Amino acid sequence: MLGDGTRCVHGGESDPAVAEPLMPGPVFAAPYHLGGADRVGDADFYGRAGNPGWRALEGALGELDGGSCVLLPSGMAAIGTLLRTVLHAGDALVLPADGYYATRDLVRTELSELNLDVREVPTPGPFPQETFEGARLVLLETPSNPGLDVCDIAELAERAHAAGALLAVDNTTATPLGQRPLELGADAVVASDTKAVCGHSDLLLGHVSTADEELAARLTRSRTLSGAVPAPFETWLAHRSLATLDLRLERQAANAAALAEALAEHPSVSGLRWPGLPSDPAHELASRQMRRWGGVLRFELRDAEAVCRLLERSRLVSGATSFGGVHSTADRRAQWGDSVPEGFVRFSAGCEDTADLVADVLAALD
Repeated sequence: MLGDGTRCVHGGESDPAVAEPLMPGPVFAAPYHLGGADRVGDADFYGRAGNPGWRALEGALGELDGGSCVLLPSGMAAIGTLLRTVLHAGDALVLPADGYYATRDLVRTELSELNLDVREVPTPGPFPQETFEGARLVLLETPSNPGLDVCDIAELAERAHAAGALLAVDNTTATPLGQRPLELGADAVVASDTKAVCGHSDLLLGHVSTADEELAARLTRSRTLSGAVPAPFETWLAHRSLATLDLRLERQAANAAALAEALAEHPSVSGLRWPGLPSDPAHELASRQMRRWGGVLRFELRDAEAVCRLLERSRLVSGATSFGGVHSTADRRAQWGDSVPEGFVRFSAGCEDTADLVADVLAALD
């Protein structure tokens, strides 16, 4: 297999032709020319059903994930499309109790008419056998957002399959370079590409990948009929940004490691978690199933006011409710409804020089 950087740079490329650009531009089209015949084969005919830019990025992301990729206009569109495609009325659904809050909110509100049997389990478990019995879908999020807890994908996939359930993994925090859930037994991987894949905090995008071609076809059909399609320009920007994912992730992980080390003994900081730390409770398991570390860490300050002071005093860290971008950001998660202390911070290490970032954060805390 080619290296991460090579696959990021060359993923989704078509055969080169003389005098054509290295990377084709976005394709803007509603209808396509049909010629004098009816629709033929898989040729593009309407913008809601197909776009060359989608296929190029899907090819790149699918290769990184190890399956067939279906591109969606946001991470929540990806999760919603997966849930609506797989679930039927009365089905049992297992969700992370400590994962992204909007997923649980979507199930409780927009999918309430399905009368689902929703079973919420914390990411680190425990997962008693009755969790899986009669379940249709088990959705994991590892490392979890925002807590950064980890669960054993391979073990839980085996148990879910034994009970007749499908297992999907929200891989947003790990990134497709950091973790390959399909290789660990997952049936589907879902991600918000708004975060690390795009990496510049300027667009929304998401995807679902699966090794099951029949499921991929159903997801594509759902996308076409619902109209939840990504825009051509955003797709092109994301594909362009993907080329630097390997480089960005390397710097972000180095910055996260340096920050975690600097904050570990800081008197103002408690509850520090980053799976890459050897002392982290999730480190051993994460080391077995993750290919590399990411740039997201979490910690707690005394209260909401302390978080505000950190952001006011920092020159390099912005308050923002996303992660994975080239700019370092800090998000006080309690304001969004997560069940965390008021001073809980999800910190996304950006691509600044490591020494500058560490010095800035320590100065803001002191």
